[in-house]
Amino acid sequence: MTTASLYQHLPDYLNADLIAAQVQSALAEDLGKGDLTAALIPAGTQASATIISREAAILCGCAWAQQCFAQLDRSIQLEWLVKDGDRVVPNQALVHIHGDARAMLSAERPALNFLQTLSAVATHTRRYVDAIVGLPAQILDTRKTLPGLRLAQKYAVLAGGGANQRLALYDGILIKENHIAAAGSIAAVLEAAFAMRSTDNIQIEVETLDELQQALDAGATSILLDNFTLEDLRKAVAINQKQALLEASGNVDLTTVRAIAETGVDRISIGALTKNIQALDLSMRIEMPFQKLNKT
Repeated sequence: MTTASLYQHLPDYLNADLIAAQVQSALAEDLGKGDLTAALIPAGTQASATIISREAAILCGCAWAQQCFAQLDRSIQLEWLVKDGDRVVPNQALVHIHGDARAMLSAERPALNFLQTLSAVATHTRRYVDAIVGLPAQILDTRKTLPGLRLAQKYAVLAGGGANQRLALYDGILIKENHIAAAGSIAAVLEAAFAMRSTDNIQIEVETLDELQQALDAGATSILLDNFTLEDLRKAVAINQKQALLEASGNVDLTTVRAIAETGVDRISIGALTKNIQALDLSMRIEMPFQKLNKT
């Protein structure tokens, strides 16, 4: 896989410059004034290494890892054996790395941090996607993301087979309980939203079947059903009759998600995709003795 191909399938909200900026911040956080331990290695030493997976997973984060090495030494070569979205198995080689040993060792932890975190999101997402296979509902993320990694985690959800809810507050209107209370009613807040004409992405959250009917009567086209029971989800689908897009949210886990999808809702949003994750177990191992450049 070439370096250019790492960026070919990114969504519109991500690009190489943004990834480079995230990596730059991560490297500055870790290196500060310099890597004291890597300085123990003789300058000019060349090495080879391989990053391997220690468990089954869905890989994500190749472009971020690539940037970690490239920003420290452009001459480091990475030979990717997998790509984002691929299933990997324990002890599988993911990438071979060749170049300056000092730079390679300094980039190791930030590169693994990105790969471990984003692969964890992709892997967790795929578990939910697999759990509802054969049903038309989509698995969506939320805004419950790690600060500074919102768009990277949103991308990882896509790599895992899920879909994105709104990216951020600027990316659509989601009217929640407090917005309704401040505006006075469901009808009033929806009227204000439609009058703004700033976005077609307008969704309202409801907590009861009565509120669902109020939202439909007010012209809602996208409704989030918050913490509905399975029985009430089925009733909501019957009441809706495909007038609006219905999204279930709250108390969703791997033991309940299929039953929720079977009610007929269109989407299921899950905060756990990006906030309740366990980093993938990866490791980088130097594979050959250090060799100095320009040996005499």
